[in-house]
Amino acid sequence: MIIMAFKKKKTTEEEMQELQGAAEAVEPAEKKNPEDLTMEDLPGIGPKGAQKLKEAGYSELISVAAASPGEISAACGISTATAEKIIQSARSMLDMGFKTAADLQERRKEVGKITTGSKSLDALLGGGIETQAITEAFGQFGSGKSQIGFQAAVNVQLPKGEGGLNGRCIFIDTESTFRPERITQLAEAKGLDPKKILKNIFIAKAYNSDHQIVLAEKAKELIKEHNVKLIVVDSLMSHFRSDYSGRGELAPRQQKLNRHMHALQKLADTYNVAIYVTNQAMARPDMMFGDPTTHVGGNIVAHASTFRLYLRKSKANTRIARLIDSPNLPEGEAVFTLTEKGISD
Repeated sequence: MIIMAFKKKKTTEEEMQELQGAAEAVEPAEKKNPEDLTMEDLPGIGPKGAQKLKEAGYSELISVAAASPGEISAACGISTATAEKIIQSARSMLDMGFKTAADLQERRKEVGKITTGSKSLDALLGGGIETQAITEAFGQFGSGKSQIGFQAAVNVQLPKGEGGLNGRCIFIDTESTFRPERITQLAEAKGLDPKKILKNIFIAKAYNSDHQIVLAEKAKELIKEHNVKLIVVDSLMSHFRSDYSGRGELAPRQQKLNRHMHALQKLADTYNVAIYVTNQAMARPDMMFGDPTTHVGGNIVAHASTFRLYLRKSKANTRIARLIDSPNLPEGEAVFTLTEKGISD
């Protein structure tokens, strides 16, 4: 019994030593992109220590930074002082403090704009589809939602002086709407090489809402390696409506959707990319007067989207876009045309 007790005590000491390094006065590592940080980046935490934290449910640095010393201490079997040092190191590396509005204004200078092809629509959006933001377009079928996404996938590859960002595009297709032939048409209309344009668009077809979420998570790998500046999700709600039907499943659907929207916004903020999502529309039977068309996804999508466009058909090839929500732009409308050559005034 004495030998067994001694071995158990020795094991506990070894576990504490694996994590004790964080309690030492070690200077934090050089700040990296938050998305690139891992548990192993914590000062004094080796692979074994990181594994213990992950087994305890702390898979990201942000979860460690937001935890209390008591929680980390109980989960990993270490002292409260050691846990407190680990938490402080995580917070220091993530730079979770306040910044001035002037600092934010400087970062806003990095925001890029992708032209839609229509000057009036660009003006409505404050210059085009913006990076570090989610732009949502909803409307009935044939209103031009997907076409704006196709056009943006081509235009993002243009030089900055021509309304592009010299970047590539990720296209998550949930409704089997993506057509390489349409991209070829748009590229040729601009005098671009269709083969080159198509090679710069990474396309993935999502088969359900879980697959859609996984593809969004995998997108960060392509963003870092291939200079991606635009992510198109066409459409956002198709699989969520299919996978979750009825009022009984509304709450889990909205919770899952909320996490998905925040993951997209995190990609936009972290990597300075533009997120363009299309959304389906539905009719409100309780409306007696006015336009009964509204978006799908409720307040979750409404609050998470930075810019919201309501598209509707008009005469012939004419479409009308109404900006119904923006943090800094007034409500208004823009008229544009949709032809074989793409979007124009």
